[in-house]
Amino acid sequence: MRCSIAWTSVLAAGVMLAVTGAAAQPSYPAKPIRFITPYPPGGGTTVVARIIGQKLTDGWGQQVLVDNRGGGNTIIGTEIGARATPDGYTMLFVDSTLAILPNLYPRLPYDTLRDFAPVASLTRIPFMLVLHSSIPVGNLQEWIAYAKSRPGKLNYASSGSGGQGHVAMEVLSILAGIKLQHVPYKGGGPALVDLLGGQVQAHLNVPINLIGHVKSGKLKAMAITGESRLAALPQLPTFGEGGLPNFDVNYWQGVVFPAGVAKPLIGKMSDEIGRILVMPDVRERLATVGAEPYVSNPAQFAARIKAETARYAHAIKAANIKLDQ
Repeated sequence: MRCSIAWTSVLAAGVMLAVTGAAAQPSYPAKPIRFITPYPPGGGTTVVARIIGQKLTDGWGQQVLVDNRGGGNTIIGTEIGARATPDGYTMLFVDSTLAILPNLYPRLPYDTLRDFAPVASLTRIPFMLVLHSSIPVGNLQEWIAYAKSRPGKLNYASSGSGGQGHVAMEVLSILAGIKLQHVPYKGGGPALVDLLGGQVQAHLNVPINLIGHVKSGKLKAMAITGESRLAALPQLPTFGEGGLPNFDVNYWQGVVFPAGVAKPLIGKMSDEIGRILVMPDVRERLATVGAEPYVSNPAQFAARIKAETARYAHAIKAANIKLDQ
């Protein structure tokens, strides 16, 4: 009898310890969260990161601090995110560049598919094709015909070799059957300056950077990617409407953790971001940078990253894109 009573006491004590331990575990998040963005401050990525970070702060009562770590074509900040302690207190802002770079750099300091735990997508932003106002065409098909009659004589600007604007324009050239000369710049700002000055003839960029110049008549807009037209330029057709339905390249943004973060924390962060993205004021603020909310769960976002990485591999190989171009 005494033996039975002793074991009962031991078991009861064990249960009490387990309950006490569980109760002592702080709820997540219990301290500030670092939100790394691999871009310099001031751009649209920082705007989106701060919108999400502030809403997370408001909802959880813990600071979400945006940490801009630009440089190296996003590689510097992305590596910092990959090497962070996987405790849920460091998250990384990612975009389409994450899927492009593995196909351009054979020795990245991280593995896109192995070193990150996808959490949620954030936004989806279409691309707009614009031309200098001196190009004598009025629509996409006229521009394609104009370029075909001048193989290799027209050029286009990009924000840098290997960036999405470069890769996407090469894909567009393949689909349209035209040949353009690539002129890389150190950022979208300098590229746009030379486009406006007529030093280059064409450019593919996100609408927020171009709409004002299109409305002023300094640039001609040919088409926009995606399934629907822009509210700000309702007369501008999609590429599908313009005769290139297979050209559907979008710039996307999202959040990942370093690999190894516990699944419940990934799920909680993903759910909270999904809740934030449907808020009317968030949708309105994202629209100011030309973005629309794009909600997905961790599995869906992981599948997108994997599919996009393979898609860009094919495009980069087909276009023979090299970083020294």
